Amino acid sequence: MFDYKLLAALAAVIEQAGFERAAQVLGLSQSAVSQRIKLLEARVGQPVLMRVTPPAPTEIGRRLLNHVQQVRLLERDLQGQVPALDEGGLPERLRIALNADSLATWWASAVGDFCARQRLLLDLVVEDQDVGLKRMRAGEVAGCVCAGDKPVAGARCLPLGAMRYRALASPGFIQRHFPAGVRAEDLARAPAIVFGPDDLLQHRYLAALGVAGSFIHHLCPSSEGFVRLTAGGLGWGLVPEQQVHAELARGELVELLPGRSVDVPLYWHYWRNGGELLNQLTEQLRRTAGAVLVPLE
Repeated sequence: MFDYKLLAALAAVIEQAGFERAAQVLGLSQSAVSQRIKLLEARVGQPVLMRVTPPAPTEIGRRLLNHVQQVRLLERDLQGQVPALDEGGLPERLRIALNADSLATWWASAVGDFCARQRLLLDLVVEDQDVGLKRMRAGEVAGCVCAGDKPVAGARCLPLGAMRYRALASPGFIQRHFPAGVRAEDLARAPAIVFGPDDLLQHRYLAALGVAGSFIHHLCPSSEGFVRLTAGGLGWGLVPEQQVHAELARGELVELLPGRSVDVPLYWHYWRNGGELLNQLTEQLRRTAGAVLVPLE
């Protein structure tokens, strides 16, 4: 049987990024919080924290945090049904994985009002849309926006829509690298911009044009930075259409091959037993995401 005071200490240390602030939130001494962590580690037989700055959970620590979050969500439901149990604590914090391009475009408008109404805090983990589901499978997050449509055990999946990407570059870049016009076979020899090692969008785009193999590219793990580098003429890249309406209108970015867009499907994965709050967030996404994303075929 879990001792939830020990689990609460673990959650506080991670959420408050240290023992001192965790002690303040829990109303305990720092040594008492440290003792609870040691007792928890003795119970599970292995470390739950890596003693770094800030402290980070071990693999078993992440799974325990996942369990704590589910329990909190279920307790929130019970408090709504039995108001006498509501102790007026801190707002709930939900850990969610999503891709950087969603965070930079539609996510805030889709969930902003909901979070305000529900007093919900978000702990957002940014992952590429092709790998975010790994976080869900590892039990690290309560929900995930990703490109995979197969839910993990204990979770459900909701199709949201697709983000449309267009291959763009600055006018100066096009003039410098494609003076005679853009040809598919020349794209691999011009510098591209890739979000990170897990980003295969440019690879798919080139493969669809019949261009196989490697290509030269910059790495830029920032959605906003990706756009700035592209507009600055450092390379060409696949950019979410809804992120660059203004740049396209001003002529700062130009589509390389008009009509050759790429649609990346997005799905919302969430715990099957995550409580009413997670169900309500899912319904919020069902209503709002469809208005800003491309319908899935």
